[in-house]
Amino acid sequence: MSESDGIDDFFDNGMRQSLMIASRIAETLARRRQEAQRQQEHLDSQAAHEAQARLTAERSSALAVLAPVQKDEWWDKAQPSDIAPAHAVAEGWKDHDPTALEASAKIREEVLARYGIDTHDIGTDTPYLESGITTIATETARLDELTRSQEETRKAAAEHEKAMQLIAAAQAEELRAQATKLAPEMERHQVPVEYLANPELAQALQRAHNAKTPKAAAAADADIKERLFLIGKDGINGPDIEQLRKETTANLNGAGEPHFQDPEFVKAAKELHEAKLLAEGGFEGSQWASIEQRYERAEKELFARLEGVGREIEDRVTGNDSTRPNDQGLKEETASVAGYGSAEHHERFAESLENTGAKDTQIRGRLAAARSEGTHPSAAVTVGKATKARKTRAGAAVGAERAKNGLSR
Repeated sequence: MSESDGIDDFFDNGMRQSLMIASRIAETLARRRQEAQRQQEHLDSQAAHEAQARLTAERSSALAVLAPVQKDEWWDKAQPSDIAPAHAVAEGWKDHDPTALEASAKIREEVLARYGIDTHDIGTDTPYLESGITTIATETARLDELTRSQEETRKAAAEHEKAMQLIAAAQAEELRAQATKLAPEMERHQVPVEYLANPELAQALQRAHNAKTPKAAAAADADIKERLFLIGKDGINGPDIEQLRKETTANLNGAGEPHFQDPEFVKAAKELHEAKLLAEGGFEGSQWASIEQRYERAEKELFARLEGVGREIEDRVTGNDSTRPNDQGLKEETASVAGYGSAEHHERFAESLENTGAKDTQIRGRLAAARSEGTHPSAAVTVGKATKARKTRAGAAVGAERAKNGLSR
């Protein structure tokens, strides 16, 4: 064997050993790479599983949100804060889920029909959609409420009209029955049937119908003539409160709005108004009371009612309140009497009248009346008891003269 052959063998053995070592290293690396790959595949599979689980859960939640969208009753009660999130969910899932795609189409259809908004123009801008729906829903609700109110008003007016027609029909039937019963008296005095709507005339006709003596019949006939005259002046229903207010306030200082809320004051004003008309018409009254007496009685009642309201105000101003404890009554009454009629008293009284809404002319008239008295009502009691009643003047001519000149005070 040559020397070169030994060297070659040495190198061959070294190469084989090196290759064997490299092969083992490669196998080790391959095993490690395979193990790493298996581990990565395991991790990827686990991550994919977790991701799929999350996707499934999110999909289930989305479908739960979209489930009511297909129900009409949900849309009848849905608020903008309900619709906008459902739209966002449907838009986010419509490319992945058939139910979401169907819900998206349903939402577009309902929102367009109910609010006039096309969700295709909005996309996923949820706040804008919610704001738009809220604005339109508010305006729609306002218009619906206005329509409902108008409809209720129309129904109420129709029901009122129907009720008034029924009442008018019932009254007409009652008047016909009454006219049949009172036909002789109505024919004798030429009373139209519609005049029976005046209660005073109807009562006078009934008294004439029931009269048993010539005297009673004559008295009833006189009442009928008076009522026919007054109807000719004021109409079947007589003067209204506004007419009485204008007439009374024009002739009587201090008569204000509170007085015409008092039925007795209004009644007295009406009686005074009628007495004045009858006096001007030449009527003399009845055997029980002349026109002059009726005029004075109504006038006296007016002043009594007027003074009553004025006294209440004065008592509040001067502190003469009957509801205060009795042990302070004498002291307060004494102080009230002492200050009555002073400039300070009249100033406080004027302020109290202003607070009642009285007119300037009414305030001046009431103050003038208060200044002319000069004596506190409690101090004038004994004087009032000693004063004799004023005698009435007889005769219709005097009543007519007073009526033409207005109220005596």
